[in-house]
Formats: sequence, C-alpha cells, structure tokens
Amino acid sequence: MLVSDPIASIAGMEQMTVRAADGVDLHVGVHGTGTDVVMLSGGPGCVQYLERDELVPDGCRAWFPEPRGVGRSAGGPHDMAQAVADLEDVRRAASVDRWLVLGHSWGCDLAVRYALDVPTAVSGVIGIAGHGPHKDRTWTQIYEQGKLTETPIEVEWDKGVWQSLSDSFVDWIHEPDLWRRLGDTPVPMIFIAAGADIRPNWPLRQLARLVPDGDFEVVDGVPHDFWASHPEAWLTAVRNAHQALQHR
Repeated sequence: MLVSDPIASIAGMEQMTVRAADGVDLHVGVHGTGTDVVMLSGGPGCVQYLERDELVPDGCRAWFPEPRGVGRSAGGPHDMAQAVADLEDVRRAASVDRWLVLGHSWGCDLAVRYALDVPTAVSGVIGIAGHGPHKDRTWTQIYEQGKLTETPIEVEWDKGVWQSLSDSFVDWIHEPDLWRRLGDTPVPMIFIAAGADIRPNWPLRQLARLVPDGDFEVVDGVPHDFWASHPEAWLTAVRNAHQALQHR
C-alpha cells in the first residue's frame, strides 16, 4: 500500500492517493489539524461531495476518501466489506490509530457497518440523515411521496457502484447477528436527523436507543442535504457532536 506525496489543492485542502491492498488507487482529501475524522459521503456510489474545508470544525483533521469506482478513485462496483477494507487501507496509510467516523445519508449506514466490523479503529460515529438498517415499505412510500417536494442537489454518481452497494446493504441487514452486534457495540454513536428531511427519522431514533452509548438529535428546519444548503448549521451540528464524543 502506497501513499503519494500530498498535493496542495483548493483553500487549504490537500489531496493524496492511497493504493488499496488490491492495487486500486483511491483519492483522499485532507484538511485541518486535530482529532482525526473520516467523512463518508452518501449515495451509495456518489462522489466525495463533503470534501469542502468549510464543513470541517476547528480542532479536527478531516479525511475525505472518495469511494472506489467513482470520481477520482479507480476501481468499480464493490460490496460493503470492500468499502470497509478501503477505509482501513486509508487509515493505515495515514498512520491513524483510531478516528471518528462521520457519515451522511448512505455514509451513515457505512459508518455503522465500519464500527461493527472494526471497533478498535473507530472512536465514535456521527451519523447524519441516515437511512438505517431496514427495508421498510412505509418508510419508502413516505420517501417516494415526498421526492417531488425536495430540492435536488446535483451530485455525480455511478449506477454500477450504487447497485452493488445497495445489494450488499440488503445482504448486511439480513445477517442473523446484526441486531446482537448493534446491542453489544462499545462504539459511542450520535445520530442527527435533518428536521425538514422527507426521509422518516425513526430508524435513527431506534439505533440511538439500541446501541449502548447512543444519542439522537434533530437539526430543525434543514433538508437532507443541509451540508450544501445550510453549511453553518452543518458545522454547528458536527462541532457539537465532536465535542460530545470527546467526553465519552
């Protein structure tokens, strides 16, 4: 596994390439200093849309891996286990022992999976506007009915990566020991819902009650993609969650 020399980029952001264990080159952005936080974008299969320095609170060194198969990362369709392995390759290449894992939307689900699979690498999870480990029809109906009222945010994505990770997600939520592992996890988790999200937030409420050290919060009046529409509210929510997890 190799890491290229960081290359200065936009507004204080650095970029590097991490070579995964199977030889695939992964793009990673880096910004700030302090507590190591890896930030996971959604989709699945979207480019790394969180790679913006204004979304990083003071006191954090944020890592922005771009998923394999999209944007500036090589590779192609893959499953959740490979996505976790890629995060581990990035962590080791960055010489980080443990880090906070922040995930938005699908990234929240991947963050939870990562914490369950490699708890020794994860000091805490911040899950924002996530879906949750379910395939509930009523949730989907409410979401589909509300889509026409949602202001879309244009983000590049790859259909093949979306499909492979979506299929793998279904396999994951069918694993017989999933709920036992959630109930036993030592990793503290804070789940944050967007108050104006068309997606029901009851799965996040359930997760916060299920994991031994979990909290649930709502940011009032913001939509699903409030990282783009309300960056100040995003920054405040992330800063508060980071500070709360520092005291766990």
